[in-house]
Amino acid sequence: MPAIENLRDMMFSSAEKYGSQAAYLYKERLGGPYLKKTFEDFRDDVLRFGTALMDAGFTGCRMAVIGENRYEWIVTYFAVSCGLGIIVPLDKELPPQEIAALIKRAELTGITYSSKVAGKLREALNILKDEGCDIDPIRLISMDEPPEDLGALHMQAMIEKGRKLRAAGTRRYDKLPIDPDEMRILLFTSGTTGLAKGVMLCHRNLCSNVQATAVYVALDRLPGAKVGLSILPMHHTYEFSANVLGSLYQGGTLAFCEGLKHIVKNMQEAGTTYMIAVPLIFENMHSKVWKKAEKEGKADKLRTLVKMIRNLSKIGAIDKKLSKRTAKMFKEVHEAFGGKLELMIAGAAPIDPDVIGDFNAMGFRMVQGYGMTECSPIIALNPDYAIKAAAAGLPLPGTELYIDEPDDAGVGEIVCRSDSVMLGYYRDPEETAKVLSPDGWLRTGDYGYVDQNGYVYITGRKKNVIVTKNGKNVFPEEVEYYLMKSPYIKEVVVSGKNDERTGDLTVSAEIFPDMDAAAAAGADSPEKLHELLKDEIEKCNDTMSSYKRVRAFTVRDTEFEKTTTRKIKRW
Repeated sequence: MPAIENLRDMMFSSAEKYGSQAAYLYKERLGGPYLKKTFEDFRDDVLRFGTALMDAGFTGCRMAVIGENRYEWIVTYFAVSCGLGIIVPLDKELPPQEIAALIKRAELTGITYSSKVAGKLREALNILKDEGCDIDPIRLISMDEPPEDLGALHMQAMIEKGRKLRAAGTRRYDKLPIDPDEMRILLFTSGTTGLAKGVMLCHRNLCSNVQATAVYVALDRLPGAKVGLSILPMHHTYEFSANVLGSLYQGGTLAFCEGLKHIVKNMQEAGTTYMIAVPLIFENMHSKVWKKAEKEGKADKLRTLVKMIRNLSKIGAIDKKLSKRTAKMFKEVHEAFGGKLELMIAGAAPIDPDVIGDFNAMGFRMVQGYGMTECSPIIALNPDYAIKAAAAGLPLPGTELYIDEPDDAGVGEIVCRSDSVMLGYYRDPEETAKVLSPDGWLRTGDYGYVDQNGYVYITGRKKNVIVTKNGKNVFPEEVEYYLMKSPYIKEVVVSGKNDERTGDLTVSAEIFPDMDAAAAAGADSPEKLHELLKDEIEKCNDTMSSYKRVRAFTVRDTEFEKTTTRKIKRW
């Protein structure tokens, strides 16, 4: 793969190498056919839009991009960040008051948006106007035909104007300088705007991460076509770096998913061969496989096959010939996911190792990685040729990593350094100094350990850890992992609660049960449900040390609130 220093290099390199191949598959309407944009189309549209933006006086802009995953979103990101100004991706799910707060914090001069968020944007601008803020400098660009009252420019019209300007010989945009170490991307972490941090990234951060990731997971190692599905929101670094940039760099075709309900349908339509998602999506897919097998009376046979293949894999007895036979044995499972899926990559949160183990046994190739926005985002990743299901992976090439102040079990805070580490937090030197040393070491806030082969394992978040009076550390994520083994627990959050009687912290669980499974087990009343869950917790407690035991629990009747990447908001 070519060495690249900035996103413009990546765009030009891919256009030259992959040319008329499909870079993106998009739909003009819900349920319609997939249409394609080639790598050359993408390069040309970025240059045209960038030229039009420059002609319209957007040089030096701070441009937000907000909307659903779509081609125009990516064109905007590249056009702005490749010399014009700073791109600020915003979460389309934010309420108007939080959008308004971020407009102020980022000091935006422009916003490119889709028609689906026009109403929210209108409310956000009215909030700022009511607060006496000067919104006149903020210029709007609509990805779709703009509503008259917002006075927005039309992105498609600007791209056409850029085409004409370039045909007449205008090339100033192409020569804009790009300092690979200058802040060009401003990302706001999840959380309310009062708590969200602004992560400052540069071209070198993103390009180094994409290139290092390609060493461990190479799309060229797929036996067939390279077609991915864009599911997670693009404002999230995991989706943008790993999926959007990773696909562009490695010559993959990225299809835009129409929504969570349409994943399987879109996989079939696009011929998806690789998929990047959060654990919840893969765990749901895994659960559906087993539920279907149970319903059809095939579960016992399937479990025997999976167990046999997993055991053979441990001793290295799986060769290419057996792998092909395995794929045939699990043909129905493969067809359920479109028939062409080869590679699954999980990230953004820990995943049950059994999900990885089972999918690999069924003839897929599944890996997980670990990272954070502050590291662009991948820190460690399982190579697709050397997978450890329970591990977060090996540190990426070029990433240094150590465990700070490890305990007797080798567990401590993960600290890393690489070209992917952020420049710092936006206008917050105090918070920056807490996590980033002058010589570039990033304190991740995650606890974990490294095994003798260099693989990183995550045990939990530093801020979530429950410290008992006798100094024992309880990682809620570990307890949650064991509780989630129960078929009657759909979601759970473990935390420490003050026990007035002992004055110590009690490990407590808040549970959202699987009501269908519980009812099938005879728990048809609140009292019976409580007893069923109590028994399940006791089974879980028997597998853990005494200080980790769940001493109290509550039951909720609604799902936990989640982020747009489907992670539970803990508090």
